[in-house]
Amino acid sequence: MKANVLTLRDQYAQLGEKLSDPEVLKDQTEYRKLTREHSRVRKQLEIGNKWLELKEQVADNNELLKTESDPDMVEMIKEELATLEPAFEQAAADLETALLPHDPNDDRDAILEVRAGTGGDEAALFAEEISRMYLRYSEKQGWKTELIDATEGTSGGFKEVIYAVRGEGAFGMMRWESGVHRVQRVPATESQGRIHTSAVTVAVLPEAEEVDVEIKDADLKIDVYRAQGPGGQSVNTTDSAVRVTHLPTGIVAQCQDEKSQHKNKAKALNVLRSRILEAAIAEQEAEIAAERKSQVGTGDRSAKIRTYNFPQSRVTDHRIGLTVHSLDAIMAGDLDEVVNAILAYRREEALAATRTL
Repeated sequence: MKANVLTLRDQYAQLGEKLSDPEVLKDQTEYRKLTREHSRVRKQLEIGNKWLELKEQVADNNELLKTESDPDMVEMIKEELATLEPAFEQAAADLETALLPHDPNDDRDAILEVRAGTGGDEAALFAEEISRMYLRYSEKQGWKTELIDATEGTSGGFKEVIYAVRGEGAFGMMRWESGVHRVQRVPATESQGRIHTSAVTVAVLPEAEEVDVEIKDADLKIDVYRAQGPGGQSVNTTDSAVRVTHLPTGIVAQCQDEKSQHKNKAKALNVLRSRILEAAIAEQEAEIAAERKSQVGTGDRSAKIRTYNFPQSRVTDHRIGLTVHSLDAIMAGDLDEVVNAILAYRREEALAATRTL
């Protein structure tokens, strides 16, 4: 792995030079891309330098043991090795993880879509709670969120709600939240206190930039219509809502949150690009391996990934067999325990795959 650390040093230096290039500074898209890469390599290099330093210290101490005859000095060296060797092993594991192939999409902002599934009004109410959970989680991460579109349920909640989530690594952190989220609880409308099961679907897409997906005007069908639901004065009295259909793929996106038809169109196009990009990623992954497609968040909504059991204050992630009894905290946005466990599981999967190559 020493060669890898030396390579990281070269990469870090080269990226630093590129970032100071006046031509790169003129291209903000390329500059942002290089800045993210520079930050990622810097973190890898910090881990690599720590590993290299510990490796040298362990080697030096082992050499001293071969030549040292003073019993007290030998004892001191052994005590130091007893501390250094576990630290070196941990640093080696950290470096192995840091050197895993990096998916550049993980650095992107995200589009979060939450839709009510089976369960009628209860599903719509839970869709609102799940979306609020992610908004609070995003706030704790220091990310910014922007409402793109929302369709209310007949008795409250959301049939569908879409947000942009913007912050360093937002998609990489949230991509594994895609799937079916099941809730088990007694609905407020249930007079006999029976536990009902309903579900919502969550989709997390990498937010696409204009340079990622080329959309020709001739390939678009744009419909305008009158917005429905709350949104401020004039939102419901003008044809400001916009629905955009990408004719070659049939992918549709819409937005009615803004009073301006122009702004709604821009937001809808942003979601459309992200959905087209997600479809392209899914196609690439399907070509690599059908098994991998089922594992890496390609937008398959069929799998139940998590259950929220309110009577037992229990949350279970079925993919990794994790159960925690802190439902209130999780619904308040304290998702670190669950998200980090899933990320660790995916890293172990990736490490196992590289070791078998």
